[in-house]
This record gives sequence, structure tokens and C-alpha cells, in this order.
Amino acid sequence: MFYSLERFDIVLVDLHHAYGAEMRKVRPCVIISPNALHYLKTCIIAPLTSTHHDFSTRIPTYFHDFKGEIALDQLRAIDLHRILHKLGTLDPKEQADLLEGLQKLFSI
Repeated sequence: MFYSLERFDIVLVDLHHAYGAEMRKVRPCVIISPNALHYLKTCIIAPLTSTHHDFSTRIPTYFHDFKGEIALDQLRAIDLHRILHKLGTLDPKEQADLLEGLQKLFSI
């Protein structure tokens, strides 16, 4: 299954064993790392949250009746074995918003 995962897929991830202010629990996340890096058996994800903040690092999203935000301020590299299953894929507009958000984040 891990080989079919792609950038912009929304996956359910076990984020237990987090520390401090890191997001934790089992939650949906967006894969943001390029597909070419997944051979390392890791990927970079951004968790989804239902908590709304007016932060430039949060991208609004609406997925399967879930209205929330993609938390770019909580980027994390994970082993692919933390992924429980694929939930779907971001729509093209949200993909573009995500990439724009990443550009802004790393230009601060």
C-alpha cells in the first residue's frame, strides 16, 4: 500500500508519542513531500485540525464534511508505518493553496 501514496493524499496517521505542543492522536494528515522521496520509507506530512486560528501557516480545507485547517506550522517527517490508511486526495484548488502556503512559510 505504501507505494501508492502520493503528494496531496489525505491519510489517517497515528501521531501518538508526541511531545510538548506537537499535535498528537490519530488524525488525518496531508502528504506534502514529493513522491520521489517516498522510497526512503518516510514522508513529510501536515496534520489537519478542526481548531481554527487566523494564522498564515494554516490553510483552510473542506474534506468529506470536515471543515478545518491544514497546519503547516506542525510539519513532520514520519515513517510510512504510521499511516493507517488513505482517506482521499486534496482537490486541485487546495493543492495550489497548500503549495502557496509552503512558499510563504519558508520565505518568512
